[in-house]
Amino acid sequence: MYIEGRWYVDSPLDEQGKEIIPWRFMQGVIFECEKPLTLPLYRRGRALDYTGLDAIVVNSRFVSVCERLGIQDEVQFIPARIEEHPEPYFVLNPLRIIKCIDEARCEEVRFWEPRHEEPLRVGHYRNVVGMKVDPEKIGDASIFRPWGWQGTLIVSERVKQAIEDEGLLGPKFMEV
Repeated sequence: MYIEGRWYVDSPLDEQGKEIIPWRFMQGVIFECEKPLTLPLYRRGRALDYTGLDAIVVNSRFVSVCERLGIQDEVQFIPARIEEHPEPYFVLNPLRIIKCIDEARCEEVRFWEPRHEEPLRVGHYRNVVGMKVDPEKIGDASIFRPWGWQGTLIVSERVKQAIEDEGLLGPKFMEV
C-alpha cells in the first residue's frame, strides 16, 4: 500500500546479524528463535501498524486485534526490534496453509512445467492473476496463506473488519 512518507522495513536479521530468508515465514510452521529479531529500515519514514515487503511486520495493536478475535493460535508473533522505534514489533508468521485457490475462477493460472528447468516446482503455481478462493475449502480459518501461492496473506471478513475498525495503518485488502 502506498502511503506518502512511510517507512520500508528490510529483511529480518537473527541475533548474529545474519539475514533470515523471508520464505521461512511462509511455510506454516513455528519459527524457533531465542531472542528478538532485528528489522533494519530500508527507508525511514512513518511507522505502519502492518507492513510487508519481505516479511510481514506488525505492532502490538495488530496483535491485540488478533487476541480479541481469538485467532492468536492461527499465527505466531515473533518479537522483533526496529531501529529507532522502541515500541514492540513482531514478524507475523501465519501457521495455516490451505489448498483453496479456485483455479477456474481466477483470471489466469500458470504452472511450473519441466521446460522451466525447476524440477522441484513442476506442478506448482508459477503465476496466479485475479486470485479467487473456494470458501468451502477455507472452513473457519481466519488468517492463512493459500497453498502454492504463499506470498499472499488471506484474512476473513471478520478480521478485515476488525482491522479497519481499529484504524490500523498499512494493510490493503482485495476480495478473493
